[in-house]
Amino acid sequence: MPDHPIANGNLHTIRLQILVVVGVLGVFYVVGHSQLAQNIVWGSQAATKDRSRERIEPETTANTEEWNGACGIDKHGPPKRAVRACITEYGGVGDGRTLNTAAFQKAIAALANIEGGAQLHVPAGHWLTGCFNLTSHLTLYLERGALILGSQNTQDWPLIEPLPSYGSGRERPGKRHTSLLHGKGLVDIWITGDNGTIDGQGGMWWEMWKNRTLVHTRGHLLEFISSQNIVLSNVVLRNSPFWTVHPVYCNNLMVKNVTILAPWDAPNTDGIDPDSSSNVCIEDCYISNGDDLVSIKSGWDEYGLQVARPSINITVRRVIGTTATCSGISIGSEVSGGIENVLVEDLLVFNAAAGIRLKTAPGRGGYVKNVTIKNVKFQRVKRAIEFSGDAGEHPKDVGGGGGLGSSLSDFSKYTAVAGIFIQNVVGTNIVYPGRFISTPQAPFVDICLFNISLDAVSSWSCSFVHGSSSSVIPPLCPPLASFISTSASCNLMYP
Repeated sequence: MPDHPIANGNLHTIRLQILVVVGVLGVFYVVGHSQLAQNIVWGSQAATKDRSRERIEPETTANTEEWNGACGIDKHGPPKRAVRACITEYGGVGDGRTLNTAAFQKAIAALANIEGGAQLHVPAGHWLTGCFNLTSHLTLYLERGALILGSQNTQDWPLIEPLPSYGSGRERPGKRHTSLLHGKGLVDIWITGDNGTIDGQGGMWWEMWKNRTLVHTRGHLLEFISSQNIVLSNVVLRNSPFWTVHPVYCNNLMVKNVTILAPWDAPNTDGIDPDSSSNVCIEDCYISNGDDLVSIKSGWDEYGLQVARPSINITVRRVIGTTATCSGISIGSEVSGGIENVLVEDLLVFNAAAGIRLKTAPGRGGYVKNVTIKNVKFQRVKRAIEFSGDAGEHPKDVGGGGGLGSSLSDFSKYTAVAGIFIQNVVGTNIVYPGRFISTPQAPFVDICLFNISLDAVSSWSCSFVHGSSSSVIPPLCPPLASFISTSASCNLMYP
């Protein structure tokens, strides 16, 4: 697959090209000025009626002052570490041919448990490597011109157990390949630099998926499990075999000034997927890939219900991106652990299949509540806003060779979706303004829309949804067309 045209540029060049793209679209800044997050009125009245099935014991509360702190954990820059080292000191060779897995493993082992932490420099060069584990209190610093390359040998991507909240590999049964850079149970990790690049060289994995020769679920580019205080900044991430950045069971994570790239036909190359994680901040990023730019998740069917770990307090702002096959911002479809307190603002999505999407399915269970999406610009997007209650496969559906088997998921469990606020949205060259399609067993409730203008050639579709709207073009379908709402949450949103 050819590189994305801006993949090899430095950070300043990429930012300039982003501004050019925005200028061509006629947008220098997203609609209006964003308000302070603490001024947002969360729809606290929209709680799920049946909390017993959720088994939720959040580690953090829905306090905006607390969870917005994730957006400031980088304010002092990378910490000063007690020890600095270079990968060449441990036998690393940056010629693009020498396999450096052992060098990275040796370096990180030597730098582990150092009081005051350590910084590992990766200088300019092409550093071919298999997967390796990070350690706590580590800064991985990629110099300008540094390129970490994922090995093209599947043996260099070891197999690990499925995540407890998934119960299986996401696309194949049983074990899954580990991520190129991996961390479990870590604290205080920085991956940063002077616009260095981590390239998963995912082409061979995409071909195995397309040819149905994939045996185990593909590895992510970066995955952090049960870790906290993580910052990714000022790097380029490209060509991930599967989801690019996957924090799961994590707390206090920031992704800032990161460029994520993959070809538009590269399957399942999601940008950033917070999963059963809390206090996550994603801001000032450019993403162009073959799936959702950002997808918020929390576990899969009965396994996610058992773990019952929600994604809570998630902020996504000032993200620009394009995806020909999927959506700018997605919630789900894996929502079984619950998702709450999500703020998305100042978003620009262009040349995309969908702008904002919420997707779930019978058998998921869980809930989605207290979501605010505001100050959004769409350009050349097929479906601007789409909420679906019938999307996504199930753990027992994942069969060998890409086939679907019989599912044992409990289809009596539905996702409770309530308290969704969407305001200040402008879209041009839109085909379908959107749809809100749920099920009679679990209608979407307290769906509130205000000040939305979509230059669309079709009309809205609605079924099993309740809420209200004001100043929406084209006019919404009857379940949402009323300005007067029985929901106190919706009424608080309108001026």
